[in-house]
Amino acid sequence: MSYTALYRKWRPEKFEDVKGQDAIVTTLKNQIIRDRIGHAYLFCGTRGTGKTTVAKIVAKAVNCEAPVNGSPCGKCKSCMSVADGTSLNVIEIDAASNNGVDNIREIRDEVTYAPTEGRYKVYIIDEVHMLSTGAFNALLKTLEEPPSYVIFILATTEVHKIPVTILSRCQRYDFKRIPVDTITERLNELMEGEGIKAEDKAVRYIARAADGALRDALSLMDQCNSFYFGQTLTYDKVLEVLGAVDTGVFSELLCAVIAKDISGAVRILDEVVAQGRELTQFVIDFTWYLRNLMLVKTAEEDGDIEEVIDMSSENLKQLKREADAVDIGRIMRYIRIFSQLSGDIRYAAQKRILIEIAIVKLCKPAMETDNESILDRIRVIEEKFENGDFASMSNPAEREGGEDGEDVKAPTLQRALPEDLKRIVKEWPRIISEVTNPGRRMLGKCEISVTDDDKLVVAVFEETNFEYLNSDSSREELKGAIEETTGKAVEFNIISAGTKKEFKHKYPDLSVIKMEVDIED
Repeated sequence: MSYTALYRKWRPEKFEDVKGQDAIVTTLKNQIIRDRIGHAYLFCGTRGTGKTTVAKIVAKAVNCEAPVNGSPCGKCKSCMSVADGTSLNVIEIDAASNNGVDNIREIRDEVTYAPTEGRYKVYIIDEVHMLSTGAFNALLKTLEEPPSYVIFILATTEVHKIPVTILSRCQRYDFKRIPVDTITERLNELMEGEGIKAEDKAVRYIARAADGALRDALSLMDQCNSFYFGQTLTYDKVLEVLGAVDTGVFSELLCAVIAKDISGAVRILDEVVAQGRELTQFVIDFTWYLRNLMLVKTAEEDGDIEEVIDMSSENLKQLKREADAVDIGRIMRYIRIFSQLSGDIRYAAQKRILIEIAIVKLCKPAMETDNESILDRIRVIEEKFENGDFASMSNPAEREGGEDGEDVKAPTLQRALPEDLKRIVKEWPRIISEVTNPGRRMLGKCEISVTDDDKLVVAVFEETNFEYLNSDSSREELKGAIEETTGKAVEFNIISAGTKKEFKHKYPDLSVIKMEVDIED
């Protein structure tokens, strides 16, 4: 006999077996008990929450010969035929592959015939949002006034794609994500029935990784058990099979980021890659870790937060210690960066590079110009004021200790000479190519000149461009690009010059090179 997947083998056969959807189950049972069955239902919600399963139970219950408190008995001929998929009264349709007008017209023709046995004909249309506009229109009249012996059950994961005219004709039931505790309880039940042994920590991780979908949890359990068949599933084994990372690694990464240790953070990522972990799952788990950190930081009482953070008391204590080391604004900036990364990384070819870029952003808020990053930079300055570290504030490069503990100062660059300014003019296109967009594009539209006291002038002709280029971060980036080329300190002014004609009238025309440069994005 072929193997049956756990999610199929343990699919609920009656209402009492459905987990996490108590309100929906109670309503449907009462309707069946009191014979107040509707003619059209819409089951919507995320994947794996029980929509199709409940639809099949309803199909059994309405035709069951001996229902028990609204649930199907599972033993009569009608229940057995539905379970085997041989019932003529229950028609399942996949709208993803049967979404045309002709498919719906076939249904309209079929509903005119009463069931040969049983009370109702039940049409279960899965992924109903995939129907075409014409198919929806063809379904409208039948859905509104079907024969008394017909029940439509529509299931979808994207309810917003369904026309309002269809929604208004159905009783709508929203299936919510199943809590971690409920999934864990269900996993323990099936493990006992299957003879699978696993650590509690491992089971809870699988339940959390399922993201509210019980079917996904059963599939993950099936995958882990197949890899370690006959062995006890430990937390480390589950992490290995699913390509996940232990929370201790996230703690080390956070410490490296707080210390602005880019090389240390990248080294941790290198170890994760060397262990063959799934990088997309790594990003998701680290974002979840930061979320827990944010909740711990903002919680008023310890008892309140333990209900929403799924972790052991020992790990919770460790998380509280880490929360004390970082302020809430910085945590929220970290979450924003990694949340954006989790959306970009799914289809990226170079996932590791995207993560490394995100790590550099976490460590270097000066690279970003949004409000959260600016506040983070201000916090760094405030910390230096509090610690009396005025030297590192006046020096752009933070001083590092020498072999004898002496401070090593960053080398002072010589002042650029007129010959150097001519070199800058000649190599201006290459210099601004080192600047990131949108600064690169803006500088390509500028012109430059030299004042009488040998200062470089960058003329900007658009006011919005001037505000961006004259910001501290943009000036620092341009300064670094110039010094990288000349090896000398260059004084320059960024001015709002009005028009090019006014600029050329006031400043000498440098005929060394054409100043307006076309920059490719």
